[in-house]
Amino acid sequence: MNLETQIAKIVESNGLFLYDIETVTEFDETIYRVLVTKVGGVTLDECADISYELSPFLDVNPPMSQRYRLEVSSPGIERKLKKPLHFKNAIGEKVKLKILGGDKLKGTLKSADDNGIVVDTKSGEESYNYADLNTCKTYFEWN
Repeated sequence: MNLETQIAKIVESNGLFLYDIETVTEFDETIYRVLVTKVGGVTLDECADISYELSPFLDVNPPMSQRYRLEVSSPGIERKLKKPLHFKNAIGEKVKLKILGGDKLKGTLKSADDNGIVVDTKSGEESYNYADLNTCKTYFEWN
């Protein structure tokens, strides 16, 4: 069983779902970020509970050889879309896409399956395979 699967089990035992894991460097510090989600949103206490359970587990099963800081948080209202499941769960939301080759697109995610997505834009529906997408994220229009 790989590390991500084991982390997902710990997260799920707390009633949440593992959204993603990322390693980032901020201000010369390596952060091992575990992003969790659930219907209705994630509370700070839930993130703290998962962090307390993950910390000793990762002490025994380190995700990397270098020094890092564990961070458990929600992906937020404006979140990256990387996996087909991310896109499937974002159907109906507004998305910003960067297409390979440099084009940018905004619209509403109409559908998603294991192969690609359909986005409703001002100029009509556009379909893309995941392989054609560069970076994608949901966005929220503040009124």
